Amino acid sequence: MGEVKQISSVQNPLVKKILSLKEKSRERKKSGQFVLEGQRELGLAVKGKYTIDSVFFHDAYISEVEIKKIVNDLHPRPNLINVSKEVYQKIAYRDTTEGIVAIALSKVHSLKEFVFKTKNPLILVAEAPEKPGNIGALLRSADAANLDAVFIANPKGDLYNSNTIRSSVGCIFTTTIGLGTSSEIIAFLKKEGIEIFCAALSASRSYTAVDFKKPTAIVVGTEATGLTAEWLQESTQNIIIPMRGEIDSMNVSVSAAILVFEALRQRGM
Repeated sequence: MGEVKQISSVQNPLVKKILSLKEKSRERKKSGQFVLEGQRELGLAVKGKYTIDSVFFHDAYISEVEIKKIVNDLHPRPNLINVSKEVYQKIAYRDTTEGIVAIALSKVHSLKEFVFKTKNPLILVAEAPEKPGNIGALLRSADAANLDAVFIANPKGDLYNSNTIRSSVGCIFTTTIGLGTSSEIIAFLKKEGIEIFCAALSASRSYTAVDFKKPTAIVVGTEATGLTAEWLQESTQNIIIPMRGEIDSMNVSVSAAILVFEALRQRGM
């Protein structure tokens, strides 16, 4: 595994690097790296076949032996760095997050070589989501439903924002994600023969009256403006969740979860 290094000063260049990666999207894109935090998140990143560059840990929370168990089978093996309590408090979101902070390499998430693992895929598409909390919640729903993929069209933010990773509770690492423009994703879905069902208020049928048994993409937009005309023009059928109260919409992640699990119910899953 190699020698475990030590860092005790918050002025160490690696500490500054972690802070820069956490706070600046520009640095994440430039380096192709991001920061994750927590034992579960590291374990899921390993399971998702992410390359881990370095693991920083505070041995009052987790031992060197435990760290090595998590990363023992990784190739290449990451650098292991034992940090002081002061350093850990500086680099961690909370000083109770299990003693682990790691630097990992981002994935590309291109549609160019995207291949579905099943012949009847169920996909969630989110157009232009902005809030990290919503993206994280969408990924958690996708993981719970074991969807074939989540596509993010016209992404407004950085997928590897620390808040997105944290709100996804690590599901970002085990969910198959594709990124692209709306035009690119629509073209891909049509090429693959996948039905497009857009959550929209106009020209819609109740989501329980639509057949989701075929290869299906469920598409949701932002809470403020909904889906753009580009998606609505390509929709196989617009769908709606009937509301019984005074408002006409719900949080996008809640709506997506309802629609996805109806599709699973129809498929007998």
